[in-house]
Amino acid sequence: MGNHPMEDLIEQVRIIAIAAGDKIMEIYSDEASFGVETKADNSPLTRADREANEVICKGLEKLKIVYPILSEENKEIEYVDRKHYDYFWMVDPLDGTKEFIKRNGEFTVNIALIHKERSVAGVVYVPVTKEMYWAIDGEGAFYQKDNQHSQLKASKYQITDAGLKVVCSRSHLNDETSSFLDNLNEPETVAKGSSLKFLILAEGKAQIYPRLAPTMEWDTAAAQIILEEAGGKVLRADDHKPLSYNKENLTNPKFIAHGSLT
Repeated sequence: MGNHPMEDLIEQVRIIAIAAGDKIMEIYSDEASFGVETKADNSPLTRADREANEVICKGLEKLKIVYPILSEENKEIEYVDRKHYDYFWMVDPLDGTKEFIKRNGEFTVNIALIHKERSVAGVVYVPVTKEMYWAIDGEGAFYQKDNQHSQLKASKYQITDAGLKVVCSRSHLNDETSSFLDNLNEPETVAKGSSLKFLILAEGKAQIYPRLAPTMEWDTAAAQIILEEAGGKVLRADDHKPLSYNKENLTNPKFIAHGSLT
């Protein structure tokens, strides 16, 4: 990687994501609080979400360049205000709420930089395994764990290949997804939680992720640019255009994410 002007910024964002992950882990690893029935607004999940969001927002507000922040936790910003944003941060402080509750570790901290309607940089951090994924538009996608550092490359495949690995949610498998699978040649399904579904494609360990059920913009923004920079795509199921951001309605259309079609 050369010295891209955004590189220092995204390095700072990675540090912020780790701090948010540490905050989540404090709550996640407190076994005692998990067994206690608490009101929803004080559940471990809600606390982890809220406190991680606070760490991220405070961190982003201290950076040299300050952009507006649109987060799952502060999504009430009116469209009339945000439609004029040039650059802004799109944040999901804790993606994979079911995974957090089930305690299977498959949840992530997601921070994306959006320019106009495109995700142009993204950071995804996995607090339990301390794995870090990031990408900058035009600069490639990267992975780091401990001191291991590598560039991500999506796998090349053809839609007719036998035994394609298809990522499906542990929690949602609807009729439309089932019929999508029926059209493939002996697909093998892979279950993953949260934005890790995109990252397993970016790592080349699976080829397709059909999401034919609702998601929100902050669920996909950071992981989309990572997969794109690894050579994959995230395309709407209806018109096959890339997912776009900062829409009036922040719900994503149905989409298919995939590796590198040859």
